[in-house]
Amino acid sequence: MVAAVLSMVWFCQQAADAKDLLPLKEQESTEVGSTQSPSFDDQQHGVPQSLFTWIKMAKGFDVEWDTFGRKGWYTQDPRLKPIEPRSVFTPETPAIYIVFEVAPLEDPTQFGVQWYREEPNSQMRQEQLGKDVLELPGHERYGYLEMTRSGERWIVGDYVAKVYIAPIGQQPFHAVNQVGMMRFRVVLSE
Repeated sequence: MVAAVLSMVWFCQQAADAKDLLPLKEQESTEVGSTQSPSFDDQQHGVPQSLFTWIKMAKGFDVEWDTFGRKGWYTQDPRLKPIEPRSVFTPETPAIYIVFEVAPLEDPTQFGVQWYREEPNSQMRQEQLGKDVLELPGHERYGYLEMTRSGERWIVGDYVAKVYIAPIGQQPFHAVNQVGMMRFRVVLSE
């Protein structure tokens, strides 16, 4: 018994005196430049961006109910068509829409947008002007997000809209869920 206790004490003393073969090193920063989400503003024809087949900003949208099947029949997933796609709007515009088509989805998904006004020095304001979330069932491919003005008019200037995609049940506006951004401008006259 005494021998067992002495061998345990000796083993513990040896372990305390052992050298660490892999000493801890301070993590180096390996980032080159700043990380920025892709911009959906410049799209190439026929080239999907992220999960989107196409995505556009517009003054509104039309619902084409009879796009599939026989004319006059309703479908579960009506095709959406942007009205007056653009990135320049007037202060009187009540809402700006982000209209999109996505690749077929297996699971229900939520799409979100947050929009901010950019200051003249190109630094984004920390103050969020608004947000919108759309939940799409797994079988739907078309959707839209609505950006509304916070007052009676949009303030003249440059804006950025951050676009997010997340599974339903997750926080939609988390940095890892941001898939891109779009820029738009509000001017006095078009």
